[in-house]
Amino acid sequence: MKSTDRFLVAIVIGIVALVGAVLAISLSRPGLPGYRPDDTPEGVVHNYLLALEREDYGRAHGYLLPSLAGYPADAQQMEQDLGRLLYDLDYYYAPRSDVALVIENVRLNGDTATVTVRETTYYRGSLFSGGQSDATFDVFLRREESLWRIARSGQYWSYCWGQPGGCP
Repeated sequence: MKSTDRFLVAIVIGIVALVGAVLAISLSRPGLPGYRPDDTPEGVVHNYLLALEREDYGRAHGYLLPSLAGYPADAQQMEQDLGRLLYDLDYYYAPRSDVALVIENVRLNGDTATVTVRETTYYRGSLFSGGQSDATFDVFLRREESLWRIARSGQYWSYCWGQPGGCP
Protein backbone atom coordinates (compact mmCIF):
# COMPACT_ATOMS: atom_id res chain seq x y z
CA MET A 1 0.00 0.00 0.00
CA LYS A 2 1.35 3.42 -0.90
CA SER A 3 2.00 5.98 1.81
CA THR A 4 -0.65 8.29 0.31
CA ASP A 5 -3.23 5.51 0.55
CA ARG A 6 -2.32 4.88 4.21
CA PHE A 7 -2.54 8.58 4.93
CA LEU A 8 -5.99 8.78 3.29
CA VAL A 9 -7.18 5.72 5.24
CA ALA A 10 -5.95 7.31 8.50
CA ILE A 11 -7.86 10.51 7.71
CA VAL A 12 -11.07 8.58 6.97
CA ILE A 13 -10.71 6.54 10.20
CA GLY A 14 -10.12 9.78 12.15
CA ILE A 15 -13.25 11.38 10.69
CA VAL A 16 -15.36 8.31 11.45
CA ALA A 17 -14.03 8.24 15.05
CA LEU A 18 -14.79 11.95 15.46
CA VAL A 19 -18.34 11.56 14.14
CA GLY A 20 -18.85 8.58 16.47
CA ALA A 21 -17.62 10.57 19.47
CA VAL A 22 -19.93 13.52 18.67
CA LEU A 23 -22.88 11.16 18.27
CA ALA A 24 -22.13 9.41 21.58
CA ILE A 25 -21.89 12.73 23.43
CA SER A 26 -25.09 14.12 21.93
CA LEU A 27 -27.06 10.96 22.69
CA SER A 28 -25.85 10.84 26.30
CA ARG A 29 -26.94 14.42 27.10
CA PRO A 30 -30.11 14.70 29.17
CA GLY A 31 -33.22 15.91 27.39
CA LEU A 32 -35.09 19.08 28.13
CA PRO A 33 -36.45 19.28 31.66
CA GLY A 34 -40.02 18.20 32.08
CA TYR A 35 -42.72 18.90 34.58
CA ARG A 36 -42.58 17.09 37.91
CA PRO A 37 -45.37 15.94 40.22
CA ASP A 38 -47.04 18.85 42.05
CA ASP A 39 -47.16 17.11 45.44
CA THR A 40 -43.96 18.64 46.91
CA PRO A 41 -42.81 22.24 47.36
CA GLU A 42 -39.78 21.67 45.12
CA GLY A 43 -42.01 20.14 42.42
CA VAL A 44 -44.29 23.20 42.49
CA VAL A 45 -41.34 25.63 42.30
CA HIS A 46 -39.70 23.65 39.48
CA ASN A 47 -42.98 23.56 37.54
CA TYR A 48 -43.70 27.26 38.12
CA LEU A 49 -40.27 28.31 36.82
CA LEU A 50 -40.47 25.88 33.89
CA ALA A 51 -43.95 27.17 32.98
CA LEU A 52 -42.62 30.74 32.98
CA GLU A 53 -39.68 29.70 30.81
CA ARG A 54 -42.08 28.06 28.36
CA GLU A 55 -44.40 31.08 28.58
CA ASP A 56 -47.23 28.84 29.77
CA TYR A 57 -48.82 31.50 31.96
CA GLY A 58 -52.01 29.49 32.42
CA ARG A 59 -50.07 26.73 34.13
CA ALA A 60 -47.84 29.15 36.06
CA HIS A 61 -50.90 31.04 37.32
CA GLY A 62 -52.21 27.81 38.83
CA TYR A 63 -49.16 27.58 41.13
CA LEU A 64 -49.89 30.92 42.83
CA LEU A 65 -51.67 31.02 46.17
CA PRO A 66 -55.23 32.19 45.39
CA SER A 67 -55.53 33.97 48.75
CA LEU A 68 -52.74 36.45 47.85
CA ALA A 69 -53.84 40.04 48.49
CA GLY A 70 -52.94 41.07 44.91
CA TYR A 71 -53.63 37.72 43.22
CA PRO A 72 -53.71 38.30 39.44
CA ALA A 73 -57.21 37.77 38.10
CA ASP A 74 -56.10 35.38 35.36
CA ALA A 75 -53.14 34.16 33.32
CA GLN A 76 -53.33 37.17 31.01
CA GLN A 77 -53.05 39.58 33.95
CA MET A 78 -50.14 37.52 35.29
CA GLU A 79 -48.38 37.73 31.93
CA GLN A 80 -48.82 41.52 31.87
CA ASP A 81 -47.51 41.88 35.43
CA LEU A 82 -44.49 39.69 34.73
CA GLY A 83 -43.93 41.23 31.29
CA ARG A 84 -43.06 44.55 32.89
CA LEU A 85 -40.73 42.84 35.34
CA LEU A 86 -38.96 40.71 32.70
CA TYR A 87 -38.59 43.74 30.42
CA ASP A 88 -36.90 45.63 33.26
CA LEU A 89 -34.56 42.68 33.93
CA ASP A 90 -33.54 42.49 30.27
CA TYR A 91 -33.07 46.27 30.10
CA TYR A 92 -30.93 46.62 33.21
CA TYR A 93 -28.98 43.39 32.99
CA ALA A 94 -28.58 43.04 29.21
CA PRO A 95 -26.94 41.47 27.43
CA ARG A 96 -27.83 38.14 29.03
CA SER A 97 -27.67 35.00 27.00
CA ASP A 98 -28.86 32.26 29.31
CA VAL A 99 -30.09 31.63 32.83
CA ALA A 100 -29.90 28.31 34.67
CA LEU A 101 -32.11 27.69 37.72
CA VAL A 102 -31.37 24.88 40.16
CA ILE A 103 -33.24 24.03 43.35
CA GLU A 104 -30.67 23.88 46.14
CA ASN A 105 -32.57 23.46 49.39
CA VAL A 106 -36.04 22.82 50.80
CA ARG A 107 -37.08 23.67 54.35
CA LEU A 108 -40.45 22.41 55.58
CA ASN A 109 -42.26 23.79 58.60
CA GLY A 110 -45.74 22.30 58.86
CA ASP A 111 -47.91 23.85 56.15
CA THR A 112 -45.22 26.28 55.00
CA ALA A 113 -42.05 25.68 53.02
CA THR A 114 -39.08 27.66 51.76
CA VAL A 115 -37.32 26.55 48.59
CA THR A 116 -33.93 28.07 47.80
CA VAL A 117 -33.13 28.40 44.10
CA ARG A 118 -29.71 29.17 42.62
CA GLU A 119 -29.83 31.38 39.54
CA THR A 120 -26.75 31.37 37.33
CA THR A 121 -26.78 34.02 34.62
CA TYR A 122 -24.40 33.61 31.70
CA TYR A 123 -23.51 36.82 29.90
CA ARG A 124 -22.67 37.15 26.25
CA GLY A 125 -19.34 38.55 25.33
CA SER A 126 -16.49 38.34 22.95
CA LEU A 127 -13.75 35.76 22.98
CA PHE A 128 -12.06 37.43 25.96
CA SER A 129 -15.07 38.79 27.84
CA GLY A 130 -18.36 37.56 29.15
CA GLY A 131 -18.91 35.42 32.19
CA GLN A 132 -21.47 34.45 34.71
CA SER A 133 -22.96 35.51 38.00
CA ASP A 134 -24.57 33.42 40.71
CA ALA A 135 -27.28 34.42 43.14
CA THR A 136 -29.84 32.62 45.24
CA PHE A 137 -33.42 33.52 46.04
CA ASP A 138 -36.12 31.97 48.19
CA VAL A 139 -39.60 30.91 47.17
CA PHE A 140 -42.13 30.72 49.99
CA LEU A 141 -45.01 28.28 49.77
CA ARG A 142 -48.09 27.49 51.80
CA ARG A 143 -50.19 24.34 51.73
CA GLU A 144 -53.92 24.99 51.41
CA GLU A 145 -56.44 22.23 50.86
CA SER A 146 -53.55 19.74 50.56
CA LEU A 147 -51.99 21.68 47.63
CA TRP A 148 -48.67 23.52 47.78
CA ARG A 149 -48.93 27.01 46.29
CA ILE A 150 -46.46 29.88 46.00
CA ALA A 151 -47.10 32.75 48.42
CA ARG A 152 -44.04 34.88 47.61
CA SER A 153 -40.77 34.72 45.72
CA GLY A 154 -37.54 36.70 45.62
CA GLN A 155 -37.44 36.50 41.79
CA TYR A 156 -39.83 35.83 38.89
CA TRP A 157 -42.51 37.53 40.91
CA SER A 158 -44.37 40.81 40.67
CA TYR A 159 -44.00 43.08 43.70
CA CYS A 160 -47.68 44.02 43.64
CA TRP A 161 -49.06 40.48 44.00
CA GLY A 162 -48.77 40.75 47.76
CA GLN A 163 -50.50 44.14 47.94
CA PRO A 164 -54.23 44.75 48.25
CA GLY A 165 -55.57 45.76 44.85
CA GLY A 166 -52.77 44.03 42.93
CA CYS A 167 -50.93 45.66 40.07
CA PRO A 168 -52.06 48.97 38.56
